[in-house]
Amino acid sequence: MKIIPAIDLRAGHVVRLKQGDFAQTRTFDHDPAVLAARYAGAGADWLHVVDLDGARAGQPQQLAVLARIAAAGARLHAGGGVRTAADVESLRAAGVARVVVGSVAVRAPDTFVDWLRAFGADALCLALDLRRAGDGRWRPALDAWQADSDADVTALLDRFADAGLRHVLSTDIAHDGMAAGPNLALYRELAARWPQFAWIASGGVRDRADVDALAATGVAACVAGTALLDGTLDLAALEAR
Repeated sequence: MKIIPAIDLRAGHVVRLKQGDFAQTRTFDHDPAVLAARYAGAGADWLHVVDLDGARAGQPQQLAVLARIAAAGARLHAGGGVRTAADVESLRAAGVARVVVGSVAVRAPDTFVDWLRAFGADALCLALDLRRAGDGRWRPALDAWQADSDADVTALLDRFADAGLRHVLSTDIAHDGMAAGPNLALYRELAARWPQFAWIASGGVRDRADVDALAATGVAACVAGTALLDGTLDLAALEAR
């Protein structure tokens, strides 16, 4: 299982949020491109980059920063505010190898299916950001996690599987940025129900023990943000596993 370092961007700075709350922003004293080069040098072949300003605005906002990060050596798995095919093209022109799409896929699945056909399954990743509702159902979050959808998760994933989707990043929002450990049961369930997807688990990774536990769930990769920045997950963990 691969570990994918996360770099969240706000106004060009490296930040981390708690549960997607912009009022709970922690800013780190790192140049994004230098940090990306550090991760690449430690063995990361992919980086997960989120344009938080783009996610709020509904259109990518930090293409120049993304281009600098892309030049650092690792392949970019990035998104934030992707709403049109032109947005996908602009991110790819900035050096993003795989564009992450969330809100559009949930709101307009036909459009996302069209993009899968136009750009190819390896050029896109579904962002399935989930919040547990009071009735026990998992509901996809939209618009930088500021809203929830009533879309049926199972129906969406079945449809995208039929359309050839390959890559899915799933975040349990309640665990994101909380340093409380990942939701192992969720990822075990998802990987068992849709084994055709290369699942990427996101949210809650603290240390190598969490990484090892996630590897046992069947996911293909996990995203680590705060743990790498704070050093509770050592850079040596990025070497090929």
